[in-house]
Amino acid sequence: MNNIERTFNESKNVEQFARGYLNYLSTLLGQLDTKAIADAVKELENAQKNGNTIFLAGNGGSATTASHMANDIGMDVLKKAGIKTPFRALALSGNAALMTAIANDDGYNNIFVNQLKIHYRPGDKLIAISASGNSPNIIEAAEWIKAAGGRVISFIGFDGGKLKNISDVVVHVNTPKGEYGPVEDIHVVLDHLIANWLQYKAKSAEVSLHESK
Repeated sequence: MNNIERTFNESKNVEQFARGYLNYLSTLLGQLDTKAIADAVKELENAQKNGNTIFLAGNGGSATTASHMANDIGMDVLKKAGIKTPFRALALSGNAALMTAIANDDGYNNIFVNQLKIHYRPGDKLIAISASGNSPNIIEAAEWIKAAGGRVISFIGFDGGKLKNISDVVVHVNTPKGEYGPVEDIHVVLDHLIANWLQYKAKSAEVSLHESK
């Protein structure tokens, strides 16, 4: 029995369940390694500085998180911070036509790695989002990036799976196996945390630049 099922069984109504669920999320958030989050941010800032692309990939709910994060650290930071050098963010899970073509012709495990073979340039990075850390298409992409000399940042859950040992930076939501909801919730929180940091840091830098003139 995982923590969410236990919370449900111990709740007499939806209000009690809601409180238990939110308290559990609060506990998981408090256990996150903030040094790992800082390391992930540094990777993204280096990518911006060097003109590298930040690829993002995930399956299911994590696919939407990948697209959401690509939007937030790409267009949203550009728009709200007014930066001149944007974060080049591309969600590999965002093109349904391309993914289904690859899956149909070359197998589902290759839907991300085949895109990397087209778009990857030296120094590019991959944000791999997977609750289990064992999705074969994510592992294929991460191993390919590593072999090409790129860097892998992973957002994972459960015990971390294979992805934990492949990645250069690991942000781990440590939960019992199968607790997809809380892991995916926190991955979205991480997206907003990181995007807000990048936005306000860029704004602050712009203000300081104007004040020094």
